[in-house]
Amino acid sequence: MKKTQTKILLLTIIALVVALFFVFDLQRFLTLESIKTSQQDFEVFCRNHAAATIAGYMVIYILVTAMSLPGAAVMTLAGGALFGLLAGTIMVSFASTIGATLAFLLSRFLFRDAIQQKFGDKLAAINRGIKKDGNFYLFTLRLVPAFPFFMINVVMGLTPIKTASFFLVSQIGMLPGTIVYLNAGTQLGKLESASGILSPAIIFSFALLGIFPFIARKIVDFLKARKVYAGYARPRQFDYNLVVIGGGSAGLVASYIGAAVKAKVALIEQHKMGGDCLNTGCVPSKALIRSAKMLSYARRADEFGFKSGSVDFDFADVMERVQHVVAKVEPHDSVERYTGLGVEVIQGEARVTSPFTVVVNGRTLTTRNIIVATGARPFVPPIPGLDQVRHLTSDNVWALRQQPRRLVVLGGGPIGSELTQAFARLGSQVIQVEMMPRILLREDEDVATLVTKKLEAEGVTVLTGHKASEVRVADGRKVLVCEHADGNVEVEFDEILVAVGRAANARGFGLEELGATLRPNGTIETNGLLQTNYPNIYCSGDVAGPYQFTHTAAHQSWYAAVNALFGRFKKFHVDYRVIPWTTFTDPEVARVGLNKLEAAEQNIPYEVTDYGIDDLDRAIADSEDHGLVRVLTKPGTDKILGVTIVGAHAGDLIAEYVLAMKHNLGLNKILGTIHIYPTLAEANKYAAGAWKKAHAPERLLGWVEKYHKFMRR
Repeated sequence: MKKTQTKILLLTIIALVVALFFVFDLQRFLTLESIKTSQQDFEVFCRNHAAATIAGYMVIYILVTAMSLPGAAVMTLAGGALFGLLAGTIMVSFASTIGATLAFLLSRFLFRDAIQQKFGDKLAAINRGIKKDGNFYLFTLRLVPAFPFFMINVVMGLTPIKTASFFLVSQIGMLPGTIVYLNAGTQLGKLESASGILSPAIIFSFALLGIFPFIARKIVDFLKARKVYAGYARPRQFDYNLVVIGGGSAGLVASYIGAAVKAKVALIEQHKMGGDCLNTGCVPSKALIRSAKMLSYARRADEFGFKSGSVDFDFADVMERVQHVVAKVEPHDSVERYTGLGVEVIQGEARVTSPFTVVVNGRTLTTRNIIVATGARPFVPPIPGLDQVRHLTSDNVWALRQQPRRLVVLGGGPIGSELTQAFARLGSQVIQVEMMPRILLREDEDVATLVTKKLEAEGVTVLTGHKASEVRVADGRKVLVCEHADGNVEVEFDEILVAVGRAANARGFGLEELGATLRPNGTIETNGLLQTNYPNIYCSGDVAGPYQFTHTAAHQSWYAAVNALFGRFKKFHVDYRVIPWTTFTDPEVARVGLNKLEAAEQNIPYEVTDYGIDDLDRAIADSEDHGLVRVLTKPGTDKILGVTIVGAHAGDLIAEYVLAMKHNLGLNKILGTIHIYPTLAEANKYAAGAWKKAHAPERLLGWVEKYHKFMRR
């Protein structure tokens, strides 16, 4: 409250000062004509009262700049006329910087909190850029006269740049322009108007000054690159424009883009084309989930009007179907397809031997750019005794042909939960073990609860708060020992599936020998352009992080390929603003943007609108009337901050919200869009309608009601 009162008082004082400035027409004293007319009197006064003149001049200059009043340019001219180039430069340099810093601090105190709170989501990228390169941006703005200095002061006050940095960079950045104006001021008697200082020659000099920081940046980049590449011989010419290591989703997209723009591209894959997604991840898991879904429908026969339903099946046949699905999708990622697109596909183990060379099958490829897309592998924690048993992962589980009677699944994330449900529906007795308090920890608690209840209803034993500590094998019995708050728990099993996360494939192919930097989580460190510490070596997909989704890998690869091939003309920072994902349990859990959990963690204010899918006609007709659409919006507006959908086909339904968030469309636009009846997609419209109802203009509706009542008379 005290801070608010101080702000109000300060704003009142500033408004009063500005009003008095214009009411008494004080700006007439800060014109070129006024300065020229009084020049001789000023010079006489300055000779007789030098200290007072200097002090008064600097105080007035600081006040004019701090209050963002017009006249600073003319005062700079006057400084040149009164004090000469050297003395004038010293005084104006400090006075202008002090005044600018005061304006900066006023803006920060009065407006920053409110602006950041209201537009924090839009300003997040700007804030990150300022924290990283704020000094460079400020220096550039100070050198270019097209940007009004007072606006720079006010706007920079709203950013996270440090005050000391602002002061120092401003003083250095404004110095060239100050000297130009002061030099013009020494010739004040010869100038007829303020436009005289903006002669073509001076404008050209300012243009050069504006280009200077970019030239300086290029020089810095050149020196950094020279240091990084020291000791490596750069080939006189290159065999390839681009060599891509890894034929998974990231590598395939990067290769496709390179070939599409007629670059010479080599794609090196050690194992199978298509990577994890095709062979051991997305495709086989969704095929298995679909088969298991059919069994669940059979068990629900009475819900659809049938007296009974049963399916005779063999587990081995189901797993063979999975491989048939993989084989059917395989041509999309095949050597033949990519060779036809113009990519040279090489089967073999790649080794990066320098920033410009990759060795494969004893052959050395020289390349201008390298994209590392080596993916990730299942992480197996060092649990004592685990190596005594065959442990399954998402890599080798597809080789099973005999159904596990008792299956332990370690991990309550998306992969663990999906496979838990699939195997339970196929008839295995599944125990899911998760060390955290609940499964699907990244989702809202009630969302995770919906999935947990569904798993338990289908016979799964969900053990949360249980930490796997040891595997014991004795007398033919395999037992997992779990630590729990109430004491150790022993779980007997026939097979154990480890699904606790994935580790990046960042080692073993020469990149670490080059000194590539790794993050603490094992991924390769890249900048916003997806460059490693070697500017011509890029990374995309799971090996780069931060998201381990096939669609994100493809998204990153566009940026990596375009930056690698055309970066000398234009570079693009990878855009992570709108990243959706789905956990393919039943019900599916799809999300984009923030949920309640993340909004609370990041202290982002929000309103929440829930629409229960149990109310949706098509869901009722399909006997899938469960789940919800949850939309988080910016308070008082229809701007979408995030969406969670739980229910049948949630992964398909979320696409409309992904589009809306990507292109800044609010709930009013979704509400105004025709949705086919009866479809599950209507849930999106009804969620928007629920938001609209909660924000109905009650006061206006009251007047409308009175109007209709009047019209009935």
